[in-house]
Amino acid sequence: MSISCASFAAKFPHVFGERKWKNSSFTPIHLRGSFLLFPHVFGERKWKNSSFTPIHLRGSFLFLNFHTRSCNIPFPNIVSVDSNRTRSCLTMEGQYQTTVACPEANKYQKELDVSVRAIQMACSLCQRVQESLISKTYSQIQSKDDDSPVTIADWSVQATVSWLLSECFGSRNVSIVAEEDVQNLTKPGTAGLLEAVVKTVNECLADAPRFGLIGPQMVLGTKEILEAISRCNSKGGKTGRFWVLDPVDGTLGFVRGDQYAVALALIEDGEVVLGVLGCPNYPMKKEWLSYHHRYYRIISKLTPPTSESWDKGCVIYARRGSGKAWMQPLLNGNKKLEWPNSARPVQVSSIDNPSLATFCEPVEKANSSHSFTSGLAHSVGLRKQPLRVYSMVKYAAIARGDAEIFMKFARAGYKEKIWDHAAGVVIIQEAGGMVTDAGGRPLDFSKGIFLEGLDRGIIACSGAKLHDRIIMAVDASWNSSSL
Repeated sequence: MSISCASFAAKFPHVFGERKWKNSSFTPIHLRGSFLLFPHVFGERKWKNSSFTPIHLRGSFLFLNFHTRSCNIPFPNIVSVDSNRTRSCLTMEGQYQTTVACPEANKYQKELDVSVRAIQMACSLCQRVQESLISKTYSQIQSKDDDSPVTIADWSVQATVSWLLSECFGSRNVSIVAEEDVQNLTKPGTAGLLEAVVKTVNECLADAPRFGLIGPQMVLGTKEILEAISRCNSKGGKTGRFWVLDPVDGTLGFVRGDQYAVALALIEDGEVVLGVLGCPNYPMKKEWLSYHHRYYRIISKLTPPTSESWDKGCVIYARRGSGKAWMQPLLNGNKKLEWPNSARPVQVSSIDNPSLATFCEPVEKANSSHSFTSGLAHSVGLRKQPLRVYSMVKYAAIARGDAEIFMKFARAGYKEKIWDHAAGVVIIQEAGGMVTDAGGRPLDFSKGIFLEGLDRGIIACSGAKLHDRIIMAVDASWNSSSL
């Protein structure tokens, strides 16, 4: 026997994954958007009927897309859905064409889906640019006012992500805080660099269908590219919604052919609600993190490629309140992204013995006091050598269980920017870890582009036991430090 919604010619089987319908009161009511709203009573089991595709299992509903029309089946705990908040998305695949506003437990699912796909695209762009920088020339690297390097990848990723978010959610609904300033791209003597950025962005967007997204109908001109970069001019704040983008976090590592990250987060009313970290050079084996990326490029050519290949890269992501963080491999070659793209959950390490723990810190001494963290490590009982890694890959290492501690104590007067931490913080938290300042307080993302009020430094740990020991060690030694 099957239950039929005859007016839409959609039939539903008697058996769902090995569990049967047991409530005869289930009857179709009416069309709502393009999704079938189902009670979450069948559990998270595999569906065996190819005529429909499960999308979300959250809260009281199971959301299905039948690629045509759908109906709504009641449930005692049903929550009303506002059909006026439905917006068509730019994703190509049928099961992601439209997102319906849903219960709190399923909030931000559409934003997360689009973000992961956009970061996959951005990582692909960065890989191509990095190969060019390493094998050819450094002539397309500029310096910002603080002498930090910026490349065509920084501007190209910023333009690409800005354009994708605006097309999907509407430019009026998208506010972005991002690192790069368009003025550095339009000053005298940068015409060749701008031309390279325009070319790189268009090449990336032309590949959008492979990632399940829709690119522009026509090639974007210089004006459109500059407008996309310029839209990233939000100053953040404690109210409203805005995205935070670091197009290439760890640009120094990027130009050296080493570790870097592409980071995107969504902040709402001062709280980070989702984060995505693309780590194109993240090795799949923990031990390889401490070696230079190019060294393993040589080694990889001498050994057969495997699923555990060091240079596969990954995207790690999480949504606030889900209690889970996920990792999926980067899309390589000409493969098409098919959600969830072999994603698997990740969680922090269970190690709480300091002598067994691994701690991360920035590579450059200018970014963090190595002498102070060395003293802390000794007093806490950390015995392993520090893992010095560029960029927010350090956050990814903790979320994935490859390290247990990240400490950063910047020089006096330095202000941490929100784009250097937002995505990593929510990912570690949802993976089971904790991130605070050195006073034990949560990082405050509601004060604009800087982490204002930060107490001395930042400490991220896999668990409370290690975190508490480091906090106590900081308190005991801070007055004798030169920071």
